[in-house]
Amino acid sequence: MENLDRIGPVLVMFLAAAVVLLADLLPAPPRRRFYAATAVVAALLATAWTLSLISRGRAGGAEDVAFSGGLVMDRFSLFFAFLFPWVAAFVGLASLDYLDRMADRAAEFYALLFTVTGGAMLLAAANDLIAIFIALELQSVSQYVLAGFLGSPRSSEAGLKYLLLGATSVAVMLYGMAFLFGLAGSTALPDIAAALGSAPDGQRAAFLTAAVLLAVGFGFKMAIVPFQMWVPDVYQGAPTPVTAYLSVGSKAAGFAVTLRVFYSALGADVIAPQWANLFAVLAAISMTLGNVMALLQTNIKRLLGYSSIAQAGNFLIGVAAIAVDGARFTLASSAVLFFIAAYAFTNLGAFFAVIGISSRIGSDRIRDYAGMWRRAPLLAVLLTFCLMSLTGLPPTAGFWAKLYIFNAAVRADMVWLVVVGVLNTIVSAFYYLAVVRQMFIAPPPTEAPVRPMPGLQFSLAVAALGVLLIGLFPNPLVEAAERAATVFAR
Repeated sequence: MENLDRIGPVLVMFLAAAVVLLADLLPAPPRRRFYAATAVVAALLATAWTLSLISRGRAGGAEDVAFSGGLVMDRFSLFFAFLFPWVAAFVGLASLDYLDRMADRAAEFYALLFTVTGGAMLLAAANDLIAIFIALELQSVSQYVLAGFLGSPRSSEAGLKYLLLGATSVAVMLYGMAFLFGLAGSTALPDIAAALGSAPDGQRAAFLTAAVLLAVGFGFKMAIVPFQMWVPDVYQGAPTPVTAYLSVGSKAAGFAVTLRVFYSALGADVIAPQWANLFAVLAAISMTLGNVMALLQTNIKRLLGYSSIAQAGNFLIGVAAIAVDGARFTLASSAVLFFIAAYAFTNLGAFFAVIGISSRIGSDRIRDYAGMWRRAPLLAVLLTFCLMSLTGLPPTAGFWAKLYIFNAAVRADMVWLVVVGVLNTIVSAFYYLAVVRQMFIAPPPTEAPVRPMPGLQFSLAVAALGVLLIGLFPNPLVEAAERAATVFAR
């Protein structure tokens, strides 16, 4: 029972999935608002349970483990236990406007959303290779279904591509896990770290090979080059609420498990500099390719897809810096966590605005956003604000996120990577501001107003408010990220 108590927030999400499916079996199924309300209630209950665990001393320390150490409810996993349920809640609210075209499958949509969220929470807490694999597959399989949820040719293509590429990446990741198990004789991350620390010189190359194979599998989740092939097509073909979740929830879960595995199990100084250099190079390539390709896009969802690849490169700057400075302080890991939270507010806000506009005008083409300032002033202003944050302009959360992570890289003597990041930030301003120019300067094709549903407006307002508050008062989030990063202190 203690084990179940410690994973109570995760069980809440799975229970919410069961509730919506059972409700859908009733003779008179509830309206879609019931499902969205369930998402909010589930987030509240998960948050309350997490706070209860902390107050009762059952979570927050390295010794707070469940299922024989397979899961650990430390400050790092608690950071994501607060984040993921609310990402799902606001995506659920924003989906009301979109679900008109698939009203008969609303229950399945929300059930999959809750399952994905539970898998992401387990992934952040996983402290064993087997637990990581189970959580990863629990999340991934649900995402494959969601990507093809519309059933249209483009959506089905997105789901199939996501499935095939995901299966390939998982196969490579499993090969790396098999390497680690063979070398360490255990699947527990602490045991792998101990085996690496005492490994003879002849085995270090094998550990490094395993690290590279794991980087391939996790790189797919993080959407970094060269494992990003699925992003543009899936982002364009999947339902826009699903794309919003993939851009935030899936990416955050990928970086969470990457930090856990590479720092906790593979952070020994004997191989850390090598995989740090690998991540640094991938960061530079991801930022550059993502931004250059985004410049060429005419579809807003594909543009945000390539933007997410570039943003993943920014995340990787901090991951690479962790290996360099981790023996002395946890600046880089806290910078990554801060960036994840700031990016969640920012990208969700951008996608919520896209849902509100595109679902009403029936197009995702950027040129059809012309004159949106006159047709939907609030949506245009809030989308502009979120695009400013993605660029890294003050007074937004994105400004502090980039400053924080660049500072960590400078402290880790990775100045060249910061230079690449700054240059790419300048490039990104061109395509973000091109969307803004289209909305505020180009003449509208019609004066018909664009009015999204209240649930989406509320979600968008909360996301934009989060971007603003973090931009004006970053210290509370900085402190939360620093507390979570103390898990990696040596």
